[in-house]
Amino acid sequence: MADPLRTIEIDDPDDPRLADYRDLRDVELRKSLEAEHGLFLAEGEKVVRRAVEAGHRPRSFLMAPRWLDGLGDVIGDGDAPCFVLSEALIEQVTGFHVHRGALASLERRVLPSVDDVLAGARSVLVLEDLVDHTNVGAIFRSGAALGFDAVLLAPRCADPLYRRAVKVGMGAVFTTPWTRLPDWYDALPDLARRGFTTVALTLSPDSVPIEDAVAGVDRLALVLGSEGHGLSARWEASADRRAIIPMRAGIDSLNVAAATAVACYAAARR
Repeated sequence: MADPLRTIEIDDPDDPRLADYRDLRDVELRKSLEAEHGLFLAEGEKVVRRAVEAGHRPRSFLMAPRWLDGLGDVIGDGDAPCFVLSEALIEQVTGFHVHRGALASLERRVLPSVDDVLAGARSVLVLEDLVDHTNVGAIFRSGAALGFDAVLLAPRCADPLYRRAVKVGMGAVFTTPWTRLPDWYDALPDLARRGFTTVALTLSPDSVPIEDAVAGVDRLALVLGSEGHGLSARWEASADRRAIIPMRAGIDSLNVAAATAVACYAAARR
């Protein structure tokens, strides 16, 4: 059960203590707030629990009364306050219906080095300039489900800790080691020097079926490009191998999140 000393009932949507949760639909506002205060938000009972269990320190919780018992042990495990509001008031504060009843504001950690993320990894996802948070979250979820050990992101990729990405990924970002690549230009040659075979998913004329591209590969780095234009010419050319997902005539490609799931499945069977 939640600690009554840290459970604070609020009936004013303008209460300054709710600043972390205000106007969640405004993406640009969220980016500014999260960068300034070093926070991220988790939504839903399972995701909130996974974030805390993964060691992220909560700043506060926000939830409707009916969710207090289900997360009571999580709320009572530290010193962060839990703000309790009616569901109508939560919607007024956040700007949307929190249908899973619970939110948490948590502190971001300093990103680990590439060396730390790749230590012991055999299968890695490498993302270049994906800008859709839903796709990033779905890719983390597919990678975690199908045995990938880590994720590396180019500098311009969407934030995996953005609320929507965390929610779609069901908290996979909390259990999958990840970081951003400090050097975009030579990222793939650097992975090759570390012993990875880089396989780029692309419609290049020399691409081979994904099953053939990953066959016999020990340490694999599966490389995915942006939603609109795919991989940059630099990354496509510097990959060790190029691969496609064979499909019927008339459809040449899948959404990047769907393509990643298929490619991860093929890679897991190599």
